[in-house]
Amino acid sequence: MSANLALVAENQKPQLAPDADVVVLKFGSSVLKSPADAPAVASEIYGHVRRGRKVVAVVSALAGETDKLLGEARALGLDHDNELLPAYVVLGEERAAALVAIACDRVGLDAVGLSVQQLGISAEGPSQHARPVALKNNSLHEALAQHEVVVVPGFGAVRECGRVALLGRGGSDLTAVVLAAELGLDKVRLVKDVDGLYDRDPACSSGTPQRYRRASWETARQLGGALVQHDAIDLGEKRNVEIEVAALGRAEGTVVGHRNAPPGPVSVEKPLKVVVAGCGVVGGGLLNRLLWDNGFEVVGVLVRDPFKRRDVDCPQELFSNDVDALLAKKPDLVVEALSEGQAGHDLIRRALEQGCDVVSANKQAVALDPEGLEKLADANRARVAWSASVGGGSPMIETLRAARAAGEVAGFEAVLNGTVNFMLERLGAGAAFADALADARAAGFAEEDPSSDLEGRDAAAKVKLLSYEAFGRVPENVPSDVLSAATPVGHAPVRQIGACFAKDGQLDASVRLNDNLEDALFQSLNGERNALKVHGADGRVWLCKGRGAGRWATTESVLADVADIVRARRAAAELV
Repeated sequence: MSANLALVAENQKPQLAPDADVVVLKFGSSVLKSPADAPAVASEIYGHVRRGRKVVAVVSALAGETDKLLGEARALGLDHDNELLPAYVVLGEERAAALVAIACDRVGLDAVGLSVQQLGISAEGPSQHARPVALKNNSLHEALAQHEVVVVPGFGAVRECGRVALLGRGGSDLTAVVLAAELGLDKVRLVKDVDGLYDRDPACSSGTPQRYRRASWETARQLGGALVQHDAIDLGEKRNVEIEVAALGRAEGTVVGHRNAPPGPVSVEKPLKVVVAGCGVVGGGLLNRLLWDNGFEVVGVLVRDPFKRRDVDCPQELFSNDVDALLAKKPDLVVEALSEGQAGHDLIRRALEQGCDVVSANKQAVALDPEGLEKLADANRARVAWSASVGGGSPMIETLRAARAAGEVAGFEAVLNGTVNFMLERLGAGAAFADALADARAAGFAEEDPSSDLEGRDAAAKVKLLSYEAFGRVPENVPSDVLSAATPVGHAPVRQIGACFAKDGQLDASVRLNDNLEDALFQSLNGERNALKVHGADGRVWLCKGRGAGRWATTESVLADVADIVRARRAAAELV
């Protein structure tokens, strides 16, 4: 059951599912070199949350930070054995954890950070190389009960005297194994700058390095070197916690445990050739990420005006308004983020007909014929994904799929437009309509032409897509209220509610401005946040919420779709 999909009985207070999957991920300084790397770490975390997991993220200090802090402390006379030294050194891990928590919040994840003292791993032995014993409080369990993501610093623990101790160099690996064991997990994932354990240094020039799919504890001790801390290997063996070693964005890696398997060659994968359609709020955010990712080669950007100045550091020669020329580059993937529905729909169809995989954030385009697009993709052995077209950073499509997989869906209701929700909150606080709209634009939520949001067409398209996921068909009509300067907004919270229920074989859908809210889920939404409530025919309810607008939340959802397609392409290649 998903960590962010609460399953509750009707009329009960929503609570997070007690049996939610939990994963412990550790991010070291090899992947978190500077604050600029925090968004990539947040992406890795987001992918796990979207697949229905809660995440405990263990974070090392940024590259070079530990040595810097040690040098500063020793310059003041603190020697290696001084028991005050560890408390200063772990500030590097605590700073990095705070940065990652901020990056997670930016993309819409419900994240919280804990300090070394709050986390409370108890330890014994020397202050510089202590041995972890157990968790001494319930802070981690309480944080997991309330949040999707808990970011914690590695390397540090607390001695019986209350002072901070260090777990030895590479101690963040040990922190991750301890937490996995204390949470009753049988596996922990260490995210490194290499995709597993090799029989020799992958950077060496002699021979072809081969990667272990599975490695025994002893093999890991012999070949792991600085890749995995030996204390962490020892504790993993003792507590029966397997250690996965993998790279960012890669599902496969090496599993260290009781069994060994011979290493094998690893194929070198070429970067995926990508065309990005649109360079607005979402398209610009995607370019900011894809251009600097070695796994992708952006071969073109479709825009109306190739010479318009933009807030993206992108080579001018990539911009084009010629669809034929861009598709002639034979991209592997088209990422469609246009603002116009029909143009987006036509592009998606052309790309699929050419055999290109497609990810779309354009709800107007997809809602025109979701079933037809899926059939076209199947006919051309291509893939199409559109999770980002509904809910921004909130996994609404995944929520409805989970509900439908569990049984018949009776209907759903949702706040689906972050721009409108943001404006309604401003209007409720007394802002003039023009000011509320200007604020939404300044925050990056509203497009230049906000009519689709204000007239309810954006929410109506999302209702159609959610209806397709819930019922396998789209309602013929979605009557919608319009938000304008004449709309009365008083002190009671007003929300734009999109809904669709199956009644007597028909779909009853609408988008209404509702000032008589009884549901605490919708009343509590502030700013650009969205929420979905799915009603099962058997009385069960599924919930999800998150940021529903903004460059980074929607960008993250698109990238999660892209990552799913990359994994599917790799899996298909292995079968050939």
